[in-house]
Parts: sequence; structure tokens; C-alpha cells
Amino acid sequence: MELTTGEHCGEERTPLGRDILPVPGVVFIYRFRWEGSTLTVHRVRTICPYCGVGCGLYLLVEQGRIVGVEADPEHPVSRGGLCLKGYYGYNHVGDPRRLQTPLIRKDGMLVPATWNEALNFIAEHLIRVRRQDPDAFALIASAKGTNEDSFAAQKFARVVMGTNNVDCCARLCHAPSVAGLAPTLGSAATTNTIEEIGSVTETIFIIGSNTSECHPLVAAHVIKARERGAKLIVADPRHTEMAARADIWLRVPVGGNIPLINGIMHILVRDGLINTIRVNRMAAGFDALAANLAEWTPERVENITGVPRADLQAAAHLYGKASTAAILYAMGVTQFANGTDNVLALANLAIITGHLGRSGTGLFPLRGQNNIQGTCDMGCLPDFLPGYVHVGSSPKQTRFSQAWSVKPPSKPGIRATEISEGIMQGKIRVLYVFGANPVLSGPDTGYLMKALERLDLLIVQDIFLTETARLAGIVLPAACAAEKDGTFTNTERRIQRVRMAVPPPGDARPDWRIFSELAREMGSSAFPYRSPEEIWGEIRLLIPERFGGVAYKRLDDGSGILWPCPDEAHPGTPILYSDNVFLTPSGKAQLKPVPIDPEQTSVGIVEKPDKNYPFVLTTGRRVYHYHTGTITRKEWVLSQMGPEELVEINPEDGRRKGIGNGDLVHVCTRRGLINARAWITDRVPPGTIFMTFHFWEAPVNELTGRVQDPVCGIPELKASAADIKSISSVDARMIRRQKKERYLVSLEAPVNRQM
Repeated sequence: MELTTGEHCGEERTPLGRDILPVPGVVFIYRFRWEGSTLTVHRVRTICPYCGVGCGLYLLVEQGRIVGVEADPEHPVSRGGLCLKGYYGYNHVGDPRRLQTPLIRKDGMLVPATWNEALNFIAEHLIRVRRQDPDAFALIASAKGTNEDSFAAQKFARVVMGTNNVDCCARLCHAPSVAGLAPTLGSAATTNTIEEIGSVTETIFIIGSNTSECHPLVAAHVIKARERGAKLIVADPRHTEMAARADIWLRVPVGGNIPLINGIMHILVRDGLINTIRVNRMAAGFDALAANLAEWTPERVENITGVPRADLQAAAHLYGKASTAAILYAMGVTQFANGTDNVLALANLAIITGHLGRSGTGLFPLRGQNNIQGTCDMGCLPDFLPGYVHVGSSPKQTRFSQAWSVKPPSKPGIRATEISEGIMQGKIRVLYVFGANPVLSGPDTGYLMKALERLDLLIVQDIFLTETARLAGIVLPAACAAEKDGTFTNTERRIQRVRMAVPPPGDARPDWRIFSELAREMGSSAFPYRSPEEIWGEIRLLIPERFGGVAYKRLDDGSGILWPCPDEAHPGTPILYSDNVFLTPSGKAQLKPVPIDPEQTSVGIVEKPDKNYPFVLTTGRRVYHYHTGTITRKEWVLSQMGPEELVEINPEDGRRKGIGNGDLVHVCTRRGLINARAWITDRVPPGTIFMTFHFWEAPVNELTGRVQDPVCGIPELKASAADIKSISSVDARMIRRQKKERYLVSLEAPVNRQM
């Protein structure tokens, strides 16, 4: 392919599916043009490394360097579209700040070491821990690595270290989806394809998802559906892009999901919109659910949530009467201390209306990271082996014992959200963090940082010296997605090939190789892998009912395969439960009533506002950045679009507190204080403020709490009692200096403390 190089002068646009309209944050590209001399550019087909949508793209490589990105016009999900991150977010690959050699802490400083030194150093520590107490080791796995990386990580924990203490960031995002969908439907995954939303679905219900900013290409399909006449219901406390486009916007307050969903189901049952014969044929528990719903009248829901009863009824009828309807949800549903109950309620709604098992219907738990679905599939969970085989006495566990020549531990491991407390209690002595940044992403990070100081050893494996890596005793340099082969699994269960476009910098290595070499250094013969394809072959053998038919060669056309796919003659499974047979022991869906105190008069958040902390602080993301900013803040264009943290404040609250647009403000909770710039906007309702967790300068998770869902352990990141006040630029600079001293983000200023 011939391209011209020099000054970038724009892109040629192609429609997504010919008629999907752009949304903010989405760009439609076919090729790049630069003015200047002509160079031959090598195109490498791969998958975007950001959110869970799994868009297709080509990396454009010239002389061993990525010089641009081209959207894949044939990709079944993105169809020639990319979001801003997919389009602009590739410069991190060649960033000079990339880790290129192992670092070991000596005399309080991180200094370069050889791989032999690093592996020997780690092996000595881990062998000692394994001998004394295998459960004193814990591993946090990455949602950004490949399936092969994640499989190797959990296998290392279980086979080499002898513990189930392995978890991933699903504990902070979609753990309630696993806990809520598995017992009701039998599988904790999206039921249908994204493409169906744009082409088939008649009514779309988005709840707790800022889709246009967090999953822009899904939003593009929603807009395609709207253009052909589909109806849109949005439940969200913020006036998002999707709320502005909705036929019905239900401004539910933070924490008001269960009253809202139960109220919708109450109306459906009351108004005879449920086919009880069909429901009883496909599901168990309808009578108990109907009895539970009786008290959730529209009047009561309005009193608790403020959602007008007329809007609630209109939404119920729109969803219930549709021939096809789909539910899209994300962190605004799951990141609560009752997140599992929120998911159970949504599953109940889909089951009783029959909006499952057909094209254009279904439940879509929108995954936040590129391979968080695959990371869970691969067993990076403390209570599940790969393929969601329960640890313990499951007959399927025999496969793993035979293949690995080691019986996996039978006791469930510690959750990621329990690690801080485990360290403080002396139970966890060594923590291995692979491709994650919990110092910015976890709850109550001040407490976490105190805990990390008590470890015997913190091992961090990453592509940059993250805020977490700065605290490590040893840091291992890893290859990024553009530098290795393997597979990702997107939010709709689509397994797709990831391809190496350029070599890793310096002596950085793929994650699966690092785990394999460390395992061999520790005397294990269970990691003989020479390529990720060999690892995938083992995955196929161990979990044939899901992955048996997914050979690498079948993924070469770029369309991917949706599991389950049991053999190579099988086309994959775009729609789960299409025969109304569910993956539960009885074969029926299981309706699970969500009981709530009949005297409840307010929304169900743990930390309610009071006179000292009169606001509800809720958190999320913006389109320009990705999670803790490790990658996107290295991208010049994205950093120019989103240069600093903003706290959204309603105009009424701004007037009451004497805060103007652009003012610097303190934001505080019972756990800490940070500062940011005020954005006075009616995007948030009075009494609610919103921030992201992209910026170490305004580390919002210093403010969030550790209270957890008792079923799955997710923390309530979406609701913290808070206060705000204007501050001077002098005070703001002082706070910034304190944060810089705390996080020390530059590689040139190593942390001077002993590990």
C-alpha cells in the first residue's frame, strides 16, 4: 500500500454499515494522507486495545515504527469506525518512557537488572513463600493482556504457587454480572451481538451506561437503530449523550436502580403484559417474584427516586410491548454494594418479558477493558478455574489435574478487594500485579498504599512505570498489545486475533513468556510453551465445550468467533439460549426476587449525604482517556482534548457554594481531599457531583470507600458522601505538590525507600 508521509492533513471517511451516523468520540476512517514523500507502509490487522467493544483496525508500520491507524471497514462490530482512543491512541507504543529492562530495588532505588537477575530474585522469594504458606501469595491479573497471557497468569498462581489467590479488575467492574447472571441464566456473559442492536432491536433500554463516551461504537449502533425508528429508554442520573437522544429519559438518582427496575416489572405484571404461560415454561420462580413486586407501585417508586410515575409507566410499556428489546448496562448498575441485586433485577426483567434467546433481544453487560471478558473466561478469578469451573469438587476439575499433573487448590482464594486487609492482617506477604494500576483504580487508595508498604515483596509487570510500579521491589518490562500475538475476547464473547506489528522495546517480553520463564526458574515443567498458539491449544483441550472449535486459522478472516464453539465445524454462537434452554442445572432460567426493606424511603446507597458531606460523589470515565491514564495520557492529541480533571457541579449547587465555572475546588470525603477544576453544568442533578479516575493529580479513588457487595465483593465506587468548596490557586498548587510527592510519576525520580 502506498501512502504519502509528512504533515497530516485529514482522513477519508466511510460510513459504519453505510448509514450509522457519527457520535461524539467516533471517527470514521478508511485511510490516512500525509503530504510529502511516498513510503511503503506495512498494514497489520489487529484489535483495538482499549474498551471491551473490540473494534477492528490496521496498524500502519513503516521502518519498524507505527505511523498511523486505519479502521477495518469489514469488521463485524466497528464496520470502519473507531473512537478517538482507537484513532489517536497508538503513540504510547514507541514512547521513550516505556520500560525496557527489569528494575530491582537496591538501597531504596529501582535500578536496572538483567532478566537472569530478576527471575532469580523473584524465584528465591516465591519458593520461600510457597514452602511456608502458598496462600501468602496473591496475583492481580490484567484485563489488557491476551487470553494466553491471562491463562498463563492463573496457571502460575495455581500450579506453581499452589493458591487460588488470583483475581482481576472484574472485581471492580463486572463481578456482579458473574454473581447475578450465572445463577439466573447459567452464563455470565452478553447474550447477543452488538450488530443486532443497530439492525434488529425495536426498543433499547440503557441503564447505568454512559455509552457514547465509554463504548462509542456501541453508541453508533444505537444511533443507527434510532435512525431506522427504534425507541430508546435511558436511565441515568447524568444528562449524557444517550440521555439527550432518548425517547424517555428516567433521571434515576445514584443508587436508585432496584426501585426503578422493580417498578417497571410491577407495571408489566399489573397491566397484563407478561405471558405467564411462556414465563413458567422457560423459568422458575415467577409467583414468588410477582408477590415481591406487588409493593413496588409507581407511586412508591416516584417517592423514592423522583422519577415521575407517568414516565415509569411509559418506559414499562415501551419495553414490555416491543417485539424485540435489549438491555445495555455498565458500571452505573454494578459498582454498588447491592450491585449483584441490581443485575438480578435486570435479569428478572429480561426473563419475564421473553426478551432473551432471539435476535435483537438480550442482556449486554458492557465490558470496560479490551479483554476483561477473556481474563474471566481464562480463570483469573479466585473461585473459578478457566471456563468457569468452580474450584473444589467439580468433576470438570479432573481435566485440569490430569493436564497439569497437579491438582488445583480446592479452597477459593482471596478477592482483589480483600487484598489490602489481607496484607494488614499479615496474611498476604507477596503481591504480583500484572498489567494493573490499583494505586489509582482501587477503592480508598490511601489505605491500599499503607498496606503495600507492609509487603515483603511487591512485583509489578507492566509497560510503563505506573504509580503502582513505583512502589515495587521489582518491576518487569512487558510487551504491549501491538508487540505480541494472541487473542482478545470482546464484550459479546467474540474471540479475535491480536497480531504483533512491531517488536517490544529493549528487553521487554510478552506476559505469557515472563510467567513461563519464571515458572521454569522455579522448577516447574508445566510451562513448555514456545508460542501463544501452543497455550491456546491447551485452552481448547481443557475447555472444549466453549473453545474446542476456535483454532487460530479460523480467526484469520478478521470476523472472530463467538463462544461457545465446541468443534471446528461449529460456526460459533451469536445468540445464547436460542432454544430457551438455559445453562442452569434445571435448564430453566431462575427468577430471583430482590427483597428490599418495605419501609425504604430513599435510594440504596451505603454512605448517604449529611450536613458535613452534603453531596453524592459518583465516578466514571470520559471519552478522551482510559482508566488511570497510563496509556492515553502519553497520547498528545488525547491529552490536548482532555488535559485535566473536571468536577461536574450543578448550577444550583455552584451558586449555593459560591463556585463558578472554571474555579479550582477542593473535593473531600471522610477518606481524603483532592482538588480539581469546576465544570458548572446541568449534566448532573443538584446534590450530585461527578469525577473520573484518569488523573493522578486528582486521584478520585483516594475519596471512594471500601464497603463491598456481600455476594461478589465489588466496592461501592459509584456513591460517596462528599463536600466541595472553592480554593485559591496557592492552595491548589500545594495539593498538587503533595500528590506529586505521593505518586512520583516520573521515571527520573525513583522512590527512595526500602522494600
